[in-house]
Amino acid sequence: MKYLQKILISIIIVFISSCSPKISTNINNSYSPLDYKKEVIVLGTSQEVPKNAEVLGQIKIGDTGFSINCDYDNVINKAKIEARKVGGNAIKIIRHKTPSPFVSTCHRITVRILKIDNITFKEENEIILDVDYAILNIYRYGGAIVGYDLHLGDSVLCRVRNNFKTTLHIKKEGLNTLWAKTESKYEVPINIEKGKTYYLRCSLKMGVFVGRPKLVLVDRKSGKVEFDSFKAKHQ
Repeated sequence: MKYLQKILISIIIVFISSCSPKISTNINNSYSPLDYKKEVIVLGTSQEVPKNAEVLGQIKIGDTGFSINCDYDNVINKAKIEARKVGGNAIKIIRHKTPSPFVSTCHRITVRILKIDNITFKEENEIILDVDYAILNIYRYGGAIVGYDLHLGDSVLCRVRNNFKTTLHIKKEGLNTLWAKTESKYEVPINIEKGKTYYLRCSLKMGVFVGRPKLVLVDRKSGKVEFDSFKAKHQ
């Protein structure tokens, strides 16, 4: 009986391991681990690395073929954890492969681990443009091919397709709701102010038939990195 239990536990461990994204690291140098509460800054593919940055190594996060929980936020967080282990306080994305229906459902990234002295993580003051509209940057990484209409209140803003991004000017001010619907409806509230810039990350979650939309308003700092670094097929 104990022998069978050991076999069952081993199978469960192997299954759980195979469901996690594949992580490989190549470390050149390391320092004392960074506290888990410390922020790790993310530099997108189009952002320059400070001249005083030391490269500690490289991380690749990929797909085992059975991986789950490998959306963009999760793989970035895993990269941050690996960076903290060797004392890195920043990561630079050098390669980002988005999900593809025929290749992988995972985000696959390659990043360099950086240690940057005297780095600060203060949020830059938000620039308010002197215009009569708000800027809404909308993006959706690759994945399921099912598209859906994005609404603002009663109006249709655009058709959100696979591997897509666009920038819209919104003239309607005040509290409103961004929403989309396939087999179910997903809503996110937004308070629109003229002159401000917003970032909306769209995706499609698993559903019974065609999947369910998911909408996330991303903070300016992260949203700019994600939007500027993402090369979409459809714009």
